[in-house]
Amino acid sequence: MRVKISNNEIQEILAGESVLFPKYTTQIINLANQNAQGTRPRIVGQMSDLIQEFDGKTLDEWREWYNDRMPDAIENATNKIYPMVENLKEAITKVDRELVRQWVEDLTIIKTFTGLRFQGAVLSKVAEIKGVTYRLANPTEESKGIDGLIGDKAVSIKPITYKMKSSLSEKIDVPIIYYDKKKDGISIEFDF
Repeated sequence: MRVKISNNEIQEILAGESVLFPKYTTQIINLANQNAQGTRPRIVGQMSDLIQEFDGKTLDEWREWYNDRMPDAIENATNKIYPMVENLKEAITKVDRELVRQWVEDLTIIKTFTGLRFQGAVLSKVAEIKGVTYRLANPTEESKGIDGLIGDKAVSIKPITYKMKSSLSEKIDVPIIYYDKKKDGISIEFDF
């Protein structure tokens, strides 16, 4: 037998209460919190540590225990998050069908192209640093694990996590440029 217990049911079973939020509101508050970072440990405490320290049994005991140790945490978190909710309210008034269309096009056309073809940018940057030209690999070179040439040196471009995959059967006989995609760009490392 397979049974599913909903999050609300879990809250009811463990806490004896659950809050029902209006549709979509928690998504908005979560987004505001991600931007405002209102529930970071420096504001509300390290919850995983605090719950381990707590030796009570009930929700009321937890509420009292937590509020004694972190008396301003909930108010401080609320004060960080709510202004961001106000910003989102203002932003939503600027979202019309055309803006949604532009967003979809940016995601499917521009971001997909640049995200999947960023190897050219990596090759270009390394070539600039080396003071040489570059080119993307042709299909024959690609079949050998080569992603491009910097000057006359064939190179492969791999994610930084590739370093940890020592058990891979793939053998690459050319220098590897490692990359790590960050929120604000690509971090690259190479040694040739």
